[in-house]
Amino acid sequence: MSGGAKEQVGRLLALVPLIQRRGAMGLEEAADTLGVPSQQLVKDLRVLIYCGWPGWLPGDLIEVDLDALDGEGVIRITNADYLSTPLRLSPAEASAMIVALRTLRESADGDTLASLDSALGKLEGAAEDGRVPTGQVDVHVPRGQREAAALRARLTDAITSGRQVRLTYYVPSRDEETERTVDPLQLVDAQGAAYLQAWCHVANNRRLFRMDRVRAAEVLDTPAEVHPEVPPLDLGDTLFQPAADNALVTVRLAAQARWVAEYYPVEATRELGEGALEVDLFVADPRWLTRLLLRLAPAAEVVRPQEYTDAFTAAAQDALRLYG
Repeated sequence: MSGGAKEQVGRLLALVPLIQRRGAMGLEEAADTLGVPSQQLVKDLRVLIYCGWPGWLPGDLIEVDLDALDGEGVIRITNADYLSTPLRLSPAEASAMIVALRTLRESADGDTLASLDSALGKLEGAAEDGRVPTGQVDVHVPRGQREAAALRARLTDAITSGRQVRLTYYVPSRDEETERTVDPLQLVDAQGAAYLQAWCHVANNRRLFRMDRVRAAEVLDTPAEVHPEVPPLDLGDTLFQPAADNALVTVRLAAQARWVAEYYPVEATRELGEGALEVDLFVADPRWLTRLLLRLAPAAEVVRPQEYTDAFTAAAQDALRLYG
């Protein structure tokens, strides 16, 4: 059956590169290769002569030798060289394909897994080092995305080879960079962000490290320790688990400070109108919250608890006195 326009486009996109490689091909052979009746292929080819590069002048259209098709049953196609050029992906398209392939990989069987890994490897490899052609894929990715892909590739290699990693990691709740040695366990994509699940030798426990907060990752020669007691990560769990002594603080954010709710883990958000937002977040160190609010002032303020409101007010007054 011929199917609809979508199926016809698919057949033509497969047929044109096939004929370009062969130079010419018998109608029956091409029909058998594509799995369609020869009569349908003739109809497709009569549509193809109206297709081509935007501009739609005679020189822009694909040419089919209709005399050879009708008289000899041979398909000859010219003026379609642009269809043999490598596929070019925008950064957004490349990123979307990489995320989609990683998602499919989680539930793929053995045979499919090999194909997915091959495609994913080409995309991530091209993104990592900025090469122009990788197979038939040409990916142009900004520096930040190339660095993220390189980090992911490096950590994947560490997991596969069973080696420890020395991480330099930014901890937003303390506004500081820390260095620690970890045993990498798994890369996780959840809630719109990428994470490294690893056994942290500083905390002596399993931790999740958000990839965009990893400042440096050095793969070490030392083998990673085996942690059979570490259960697999349940993506249904809350990714951020506050300590028992963390305080729950409510902060009011003006429209220009809403980004805080996207960058830092929050427990709840409430819209206040005119772009303002109220958020509840756990705070491990009051000094971190004070520094954050001073940086955001006057676009943020503490709502409760009162001691945090008082601490911020005192810090703001001290800062103003410096300019007195």
